[in-house]
Amino acid sequence: MLGSPVIERARRPGRRVPVWGLPRPGQAVAADRRTVWRVGLSVVEPMAIEVSTTDPPDDGSFGIVETRTVQLFEPPASLTLAGGGRLDAVTVAYETYGTLSPERDNAIFICHALTGDAHAAGRHGGEADSLGWWDDFVGPGRGLDTDRYFVICANVLGGCQGTTGPGDVSPGSAGPWGLEFPFITVDDIVRVHAALVDHLGIEKLLAVIGGSLGGMQVLEWAARFPDTLGSAIVLASGAKLTARGIAFNAIGRRAILVDPNFHDGDYYSTDKSPRFGLGLARMVAHLTYLSEASIEMKFGRRLQEGDRFAYDLARETEFQVESYLHHQGKRFVERFDANSYLYLTRAMDYFDLATTHGSLPEAFGRTDARFLVVSYSTDWLFSTSQSREMVSAMVKAGRDTTFLEFESPYGHDAFLIEHDQLAGVVAPFLEQTFESERRPR
Repeated sequence: MLGSPVIERARRPGRRVPVWGLPRPGQAVAADRRTVWRVGLSVVEPMAIEVSTTDPPDDGSFGIVETRTVQLFEPPASLTLAGGGRLDAVTVAYETYGTLSPERDNAIFICHALTGDAHAAGRHGGEADSLGWWDDFVGPGRGLDTDRYFVICANVLGGCQGTTGPGDVSPGSAGPWGLEFPFITVDDIVRVHAALVDHLGIEKLLAVIGGSLGGMQVLEWAARFPDTLGSAIVLASGAKLTARGIAFNAIGRRAILVDPNFHDGDYYSTDKSPRFGLGLARMVAHLTYLSEASIEMKFGRRLQEGDRFAYDLARETEFQVESYLHHQGKRFVERFDANSYLYLTRAMDYFDLATTHGSLPEAFGRTDARFLVVSYSTDWLFSTSQSREMVSAMVKAGRDTTFLEFESPYGHDAFLIEHDQLAGVVAPFLEQTFESERRPR
């Protein structure tokens, strides 16, 4: 049992939800049963769902894509931020996949997680190793089916992959913002996303989807712009970060701040950046994305070289798990900015949906959007109990809600790894939403 007075684990073997578009002709199918709860208004209706696992489409990834940019909030329409700061212009980097329908009603917005970017799917031309970070989930016949939907993904405000952030040149200055960049919140990030959607001429999105920090953006979007989305899909996330999550973020930020090459955030003009601090921050954070089971399965206590201890403290990577974490840190510093890491982790810390909007039921009660909430059994960064708390508030607010927990050994990162089982839930949910939105009212 889940231990919740509102939602209980139950199975009804004779009743299944069809999975539209899965499987595709000629593909092997393996049934994978998961428990799902559908909540319509205040009535809980437990059912079983059959999820089909499919091979990747024969045509591979979405194809060649291009990251585009647009200028938003140009004067006099400046962006006033929640912390009191102001930006007179915001550059937004984004990508789109698929075709917008004549009715402009098939658009889905992806909100990426902490270290993601706009490149969710496909390849950049001429770059062999440039698959998008969610390529197995976004594309023809996949979870977000680009043959059917128009999918948008944008780099967040404060990021370092094309959207305005601390590494960009400050107006009226010869150098980057650094720590002079104004404080940002999840609310600010979502307002920039919404402005991009408006720029694209879309009045209402079919869905907004995201995991982790992306899930926080989805929640804020539903509360802040309740009439602009038909559904909200929240993956491995919560209405606020726990004290433990804040603590891990604090350790990461401290590692950056004490790096001798940080120079109070003004390291852009030097030939050295705070690589060691940022790498250490990534190593610590990466541990929170993994479960104990996944670490043990992948590494255990195996040594990196040979089968004997070296008895040498100078060797930093004697165990395989040490080598893995060092590798993660080194790769990360090649693509991410230390100041962006400071700003975005603080935005996560500050996010508290209930405090901002009065209460969770009040936040969810503002929208008529349908909700799909997904948690993972071994995710301890955003546990299932946090998802249950949100779902209970959605029920109290009278929202149409689907909630499920996947049994997974992969911890918080499962939503980025187990694409097939997630597609088996998201695809029918989107199809039902699409049909509902097009139904005459």
